[in-house]
Formats: sequence, structure tokens, C-alpha cells
Amino acid sequence: MRKKVTIVGAGNVGATTAHWIAAKELADVVLVDVIEGVPQGKALDLLEALPVEGSDVSVIGSNDYVPTKGSDIVVITAGFPRKPGMSRDDLVRANAEIVGAATKEAVKYSPEAILIVVTNPLDAMCEVARRVSGWPRQRILGMAGVLDSARFCTFAAMELGVSVENVQAFVLGGHGDQMVPLPRYTTVAGIPITELLDEATIAGLVDRTAKGGGEIVNLLKAGSAYYAPGRSITEMADAILKDKHKILPCAAFLQGEYGIHDLFVGVPCRLGSGGLEKILEVRLTQQEQAALQRSAEAVQALVKALP
Repeated sequence: MRKKVTIVGAGNVGATTAHWIAAKELADVVLVDVIEGVPQGKALDLLEALPVEGSDVSVIGSNDYVPTKGSDIVVITAGFPRKPGMSRDDLVRANAEIVGAATKEAVKYSPEAILIVVTNPLDAMCEVARRVSGWPRQRILGMAGVLDSARFCTFAAMELGVSVENVQAFVLGGHGDQMVPLPRYTTVAGIPITELLDEATIAGLVDRTAKGGGEIVNLLKAGSAYYAPGRSITEMADAILKDKHKILPCAAFLQGEYGIHDLFVGVPCRLGSGGLEKILEVRLTQQEQAALQRSAEAVQALVKALP
């Protein structure tokens, strides 16, 4: 019996995630959205592409959660983007309602699933999913670190003129300007980039990574990134569905790790069929630990704004 992945939200991120998962033949896909016809149309279009791709998975669209029953993974991408005049707290409250409703349905129809939360502000939305579901931390994860690390890899590879396959990046913290890329642990063919680039250049790469989402928003004028987020979600799904025990940076509910308690913060996680298997703790310098603490404080401020 094939695995099943439900994706809540048939916008650009959700539909692109469905595309990646189906093309890789990882699982059957259910695309859910409140707008009538949109998930059905995108699902049918994708399904009709699969004979060309040579993938035999099923892709269906729905406006309700009945077809999602028994999903192995539920990905929540649905939510409002921040609009002009909308405060951070407004966005938190609006998206908390959407994520809460999606989580409630996911729990009802797929009580054994792993939740991957993507809706922003991501770290706070993970907390909404935790409160509504009542599930243990192993089964609630936030997708941000894979995306942020991919951006750091991209910029480092461009700067050094090397293959992106040579670069492994390391990013901690919340998803946003307060994220904490760690150059000491970012390597090119095993060589730390601190040995290959000067401090000013590295600082520029770190800054561009932290502002990576905003850079794309400014270029698009309307909308935000979706190719890289969709592929990053798929990487997490792949590790879980194939029980890979793969280490990926994810937002996880910390209970003392890195000195942080009861918050979703991005850290290195080992993922397998049960979701989060282990959080890896690495030694941080005093400066790095302080930066991570500031990032956690920013997450805490968002959580406090939850209704």
C-alpha cells in the first residue's frame, strides 16, 4: 500500500510541493483548499503530467478532508500573506485560525500522521498545531531550516564558483531575520567556509540568507517563493516516508536543548518514519549562543501574540 501525503493549501507552495512529491513517486497526494475547483483543477493537471513523468501515484483535489483519511504526512501551507497595513500580531491571529482549523481536521482523519507546518510565522504556527493536536513533539515539525540552508548553500556556491553539491550549510534559529547561519559549520567539500572566505564576505552571505525570502518578494512584486519551499518540504517528507534517519534542520519543540524551553526553534533533527527521532546539539561559541537566544526571544514574542 502506497504512502499518502495531504497538502493543505493549493496555492503556489502547496501545488509545487504536490508536484515534487508526485514526480518523485513518494506517495499518493491529496491537495486540499477551500476554493472550489482550484485543488481539483491543479490535481488533475498534475495527474495528467505523470504518464509523461512515469510516476504511478494518485493525485486528487478536494474542498474537504474526507479523502485525506489515513495520511502518513499532513503538510499545512494554507494562510494569509502579510499585507500592507497588517501588523505582525494581525498576521499571527489570522493564520492561527487557519492552521488551527487545518490541524483539527488532520487529527480527526489522520490520527497517526506527522504534521509539517509551513504557514508563516512558522515557529508560532507550529505551536498552534501542537496546542490543537495535543500530539507529542516527535510528530510536529516546521519546515524552514532546509529552505534557509539551501539558500545559504546557493549563495556560498555562487561566491566560490563551486558546485552546490560541494556545499553543506548549517542554519539554526527561527525562520526570519533572526535566523542564525553558522559559518563555522558550513563546509565546502569538508572545508569550513571560514577557511575560504573573509569575514566581510561571509557576513554578506549570512545577511542575504536571512533576507532571502524578502529578496524574492521584492523581485516578484506580488507573491513569494515557492519552488525552493516546495522542494524543501519534499526533502523532509522523503526522509520520513523512507525512514532514512536523515539529519535535516527543522523547527522542533525544544525542551531544554540549546538552553531553550517550550519553543519551536530551528535545530538539526534526525528524521525517520516516526517523525523527529533525535535533536542533535552542537557546541556553540558564546556569540553564537547569544544569537540563538535572541532568535528564540523573537519566536517567544510571536507565541505571546497567539489568541
